[in-house]
Amino acid sequence: MNLPNKLTMLRVCMIPFFIYFLLSTSMPNGKFIACAIFILASLTDWFDGYLARKHHLVTNFGKFMDPLADKLLVSSALICFVAMDSIKLPAWIVIVIISREFIISGFRLIASDNGVVIAASYWGKFKTVSQMIMSILLILHLDQKGFYVAEQIFIYISVILTIVSLIDYIVKNKNVLSEGSK
Repeated sequence: MNLPNKLTMLRVCMIPFFIYFLLSTSMPNGKFIACAIFILASLTDWFDGYLARKHHLVTNFGKFMDPLADKLLVSSALICFVAMDSIKLPAWIVIVIISREFIISGFRLIASDNGVVIAASYWGKFKTVSQMIMSILLILHLDQKGFYVAEQIFIYISVILTIVSLIDYIVKNKNVLSEGSK
């Protein structure tokens, strides 16, 4: 397993620690520890992609597992936010975002069965970055008006990019569905 793939797997392994510190009520600085873990995990996403492209270490495993690791990290955060009393993230937003992830994963599974690997698109990357920034803002959830406005802006940017990236994947990969039904 090459270094970019190890970084992807490290991101997955960080998720339980992130969840523990985010939801821990007995730790006064838990949200800051959770935020640090989330930021570090998010940086591994950028770093593993950079290393894979720069050193020609792109693998099918990485093309599949890297976006899955992102989905696991962001989905874990979103589900925690709905469960937290201090954060008022509407459940419908989480449903839209996670539904998109299931749909794209289904596309990737059908494509994989046909010997095709669907790599992340730029819209998907923009969506992931916006969701990670939104998550960091929500984890910190500072009690300041400007911070609240930034949270709301990134929540809606994330929803819009989620929908746009879904449409982009469907349009670019609609042939996968026709091949999968044969």
